[in-house]
Amino acid sequence: MAGRWPERLWIVRHGESAGNVARQAAYSAGEHRIALTARDVDVPLSPRGEAQASALGSWFAAQAPNERPEVLLASPYVRARETARLFRAAGGAAGDEPICLDERLREKEFGILDGLTTRGIAAIQPDQAEFRRLLGKFYHRPPGGESWCDVILRLRALMDTVALHHAGQRVMIVAHQVVVLCLRYVIENMTEEEIIAIDRTGEVANCSVTEYRFDPTLGASGKLALVRYNDVRAVDTSSVAVTAEPDAAAVRR
Repeated sequence: MAGRWPERLWIVRHGESAGNVARQAAYSAGEHRIALTARDVDVPLSPRGEAQASALGSWFAAQAPNERPEVLLASPYVRARETARLFRAAGGAAGDEPICLDERLREKEFGILDGLTTRGIAAIQPDQAEFRRLLGKFYHRPPGGESWCDVILRLRALMDTVALHHAGQRVMIVAHQVVVLCLRYVIENMTEEEIIAIDRTGEVANCSVTEYRFDPTLGASGKLALVRYNDVRAVDTSSVAVTAEPDAAAVRR
């Protein structure tokens, strides 16, 4: 039953952000905190992140019309919104295609650990460092923050909305590293062990593409089948560097 799911689904991590750059600097200097003064939601793309988003849009613009998204969904965080805007401006989608913001696509919330490096967590919040060690990243919820399970709960609702309103369409989601991973967990019906094993293989690159296509031969009524994961071809074939630094708040995802 092809009417249940999008024909195509692309999940894109936003371009490199100022937070990614600040995080790398804090870790290199052995700092406890990442030097950011704005809210995480307001952290913009870095100049390289802007170039990555435009490169991704140009790559899609060179494809056939039926290989480009006709629906754009994005996290309301500035870095995701700007990635979607620059992608569209470069021809990755129709210029009049609205970018639909959905708060369920927002970054994982880190609560009292927000802005701390791994060293900072151990020094300032040692109890939380121990809780995370015992529980693992999938279930650990810092005070005021979310576990991966909390993110997954909102993404299940998001996918219900996608199925209801965008069945049979070509949909692109622009969001964050943990969201990309947790969407894989939901779509592919994974276990904790399976998604953590994928996470351990490496970071989700900025402006990388994870793609699904609807396959009517899978299961009783068809399913979304993974075509590619963490694909950086669009950025890699441009003159822009590929980056994969976690978000500033994602000190211990």
